Amino acid sequence: MTIHELAVKPMRIGMMIETDGPGGAEVVLIELSEELRRRGHTVIEVGPKEGKGWLSGRLREAGFDRRTFDLRRALDPGCLWRMKQMLDDLNLDVVHSHEFTMAVYGAAACRLVGLPHIVTLHGGDGAFGARRRRVALRWSQRSSRAFVGVSHHTSQFMVESLGLRESEVLTIHNGIQPIEGERIQTRKTLGLHDQDILVLAVGNARPRKGHMLLVEALAELDKRGEAGQIHVAVAGDGPECARMADYAKQEGLAGRVHLLGLRRDIADLQAAADISAMPSYWEGLPLAVLEGMFGGNPIVASDVGGIAEAVRNGSEGFLVEPGQSGPIAEALSRLAKRPEERVRMGQAASQRARASFSVTVMTDKYERLYRENPPSQG
Repeated sequence: MTIHELAVKPMRIGMMIETDGPGGAEVVLIELSEELRRRGHTVIEVGPKEGKGWLSGRLREAGFDRRTFDLRRALDPGCLWRMKQMLDDLNLDVVHSHEFTMAVYGAAACRLVGLPHIVTLHGGDGAFGARRRRVALRWSQRSSRAFVGVSHHTSQFMVESLGLRESEVLTIHNGIQPIEGERIQTRKTLGLHDQDILVLAVGNARPRKGHMLLVEALAELDKRGEAGQIHVAVAGDGPECARMADYAKQEGLAGRVHLLGLRRDIADLQAAADISAMPSYWEGLPLAVLEGMFGGNPIVASDVGGIAEAVRNGSEGFLVEPGQSGPIAEALSRLAKRPEERVRMGQAASQRARASFSVTVMTDKYERLYRENPPSQG
């Protein structure tokens, strides 16, 4: 088949990922798959046989064909052989693998069947820590059509960690489909009054997300008499929830710290919020920041990873040093006292998100990459 023929025919795309739980990479995979399907392509999802069921459940609800692999150990030739047979049967045009394990196994299986292979790494240094992992990723890069980072920061980290040339790594920013949320009823459900200011953080409640810093910032403001009507809500599940609940109770803030657990109504929560927060210790380009921007909220976030590529300090929100509650408290205090600034920054955030971080922009770039025309950097 010629490149011209491929450029006009719908494609069959394999979308591979090693996890089955909630997370940014998983949401990107869903968003990308749905947009590709809207454009007439067939997307077959490939994920682990055993998992948490979150991603596989969402994909089943959305009507995607899903296949599984069974990886029994880190180095599993049997899994690779079964994956090769699966790809043989699916008659795909291209395979797109997300994160470390599928970057390696996907590259190896595609090499066996002669399929083009794309890799996207979504951030974090875990994939690069051990030397054997770096060796495997360098091999994957050489064996794949393209190696992609979700932010310029992530791509540069890949270049430096793996000893690659900058031209060997592309950047395609994450993008999402904006959804209009419902503000008034959601705030009522949370027990908020009109004058209350809701600060929302979305993400797995693990230490690296820094949610505890947000609760500590609220406590600092309360001790200074500056907390006013500020409430903090965390939408996510994980080991930090118990620690945050205990701390909030200890500081007399239990009624103003809302631990919501894993939620599917993120658009409604963003609509209910007045400020979106991302106090992480490290990130790639977190979808929660983009969701907050699409929701028209100013962002208070750590200046880590690719966040500054979306949020410009003083324009769409405030970027602060990671790992400190004090700067978060200062940013929240300022926005709480200046409603006009909240509105201005929220409008700027929404405009920037729609121009640069939509699912359409992201999918355009991946689609060109699938069709053997790599997108330009930017």
